[in-house]
Amino acid sequence: MAELNFLALLRSELDAYAALLDGLTPEDLKRPVPTCAPWNLYELTDHLGNGNLWVTTAVRAGHGRNDQERTAPHDPASLHTWFQSTAGEILSVLDVHPETEAWTFSSLMPRTVGFWQRRRAHETRMHRWDAEHALGEAEPFAPDLAADAVSEVFELFAPRMVQRGIATEPTAAFRVRAVDLGLTWTYGPGTPVAELAGTASDLALRLWNRLGADDPALVWSGDRAVGERLLAAPLVP
Repeated sequence: MAELNFLALLRSELDAYAALLDGLTPEDLKRPVPTCAPWNLYELTDHLGNGNLWVTTAVRAGHGRNDQERTAPHDPASLHTWFQSTAGEILSVLDVHPETEAWTFSSLMPRTVGFWQRRRAHETRMHRWDAEHALGEAEPFAPDLAADAVSEVFELFAPRMVQRGIATEPTAAFRVRAVDLGLTWTYGPGTPVAELAGTASDLALRLWNRLGADDPALVWSGDRAVGERLLAAPLVP
């Protein structure tokens, strides 16, 4: 799998999300976002834009306080402009070498700008999917980016949920298999007792609870009951 340029991907995803906002009406912004309930599209955009500002502060000031948090404007045109401004701010601080030291929220991975380039690329891509889904039809993730999103869950979020006491250490293992890439990931100790197969995009969406357990795009084998219990640990916030 080719190495990903997360800064370029983040820039592209921020542009794509901003393009979704262009031309929306006040009623559009009130549309529910089922995959981020109880938010509507305005609240999703406020969350994503303020996340951009939070990371900007994290890198510039070296802490995780929300010193820059701002209420997003409700007027659609102003919201579009505001979101673009937050995108400009985060890109301005992340456009440095990935190994540059930076504050992050986890000790499980290197505390670098590269952490944020990767994390925000995935965050923005996932929320673009949420917004597209709310507006009608969402595009699947590019396979390589989706595969890295799956890796991020098992490298960062699942162990972090255990570290924070929100989930317990798995007592068995399950495997996920990306049928379009021939890649597998195993979570838990020992030989996997179950496997969940699907495209990398669908696996990423399932791990982040965007697809339901019975979605026909996903296929279980082995002991599904144990696999679903491990998947529901929870693995992500």
